Amino acid sequence: MNKGKTEATFSPRVAIVTGAGRGIGRATALAFARHGMAVALASRRPADLMAVEAQIQEIGGRALALPTDVSVTAEVEHLVEETERTLGDIDVLVNNAGVVERSLVVATSDESWDRVLDVNLKGAFLCTRAVLPHMIERRQGRILNVSSISGRLGTPQLASYCASKWGLIGFTKAVAEETAPHNVQIVAVCPGSVATEMLTKGLPGAKPDMTPDAVASLLLYLATEAPDALNGSAVDMFG
Repeated sequence: MNKGKTEATFSPRVAIVTGAGRGIGRATALAFARHGMAVALASRRPADLMAVEAQIQEIGGRALALPTDVSVTAEVEHLVEETERTLGDIDVLVNNAGVVERSLVVATSDESWDRVLDVNLKGAFLCTRAVLPHMIERRQGRILNVSSISGRLGTPQLASYCASKWGLIGFTKAVAEETAPHNVQIVAVCPGSVATEMLTKGLPGAKPDMTPDAVASLLLYLATEAPDALNGSAVDMFG
């Protein structure tokens, strides 16, 4: 990172949060808005996004609901362009959008594998690629990738999900090496079990260790106060 920059001077004003309609994404968008950031909300569920947008507006914040499939290049480019046009320069990107499809490897179809990797890993790549040029030009920005403890461990019947989350950690570390000279920080977060609809679907019977709000509090810290030395890190989080 640029050693001439005082770390405390980063005060983000605009963020994009993907998968913002539910769970960790929703909690993060609300936490960012309470902190004073304008937030672009992205997911494939317009009704969920509109509900979060209304919640943010009720607390006096600024939000922009932008239905987006993060696995589609044109939709990601539209997300970034509309955010910049309406809210301003993007300071923070949270790559949180994710899906899970449970099956044994021998029963996993090509289509199922592709769906999981396209959203969880390709989506993070597309969003990162879209925001980075302006962050590099402005010499500031933070990209936060929501991985999982499944990016550290293997779970039966979740091979595609685990592969996507392990890949997200590797992606984070590689991009951090590219962005460090430009004063752009990228970090992965690896939560344990979180009380979300995805956990219920992916691991029926699992008992969550933490709430979405707990993960959102870490993401807010990483977006606003984390030292430059965390660049490229994968931060484990357990309840």
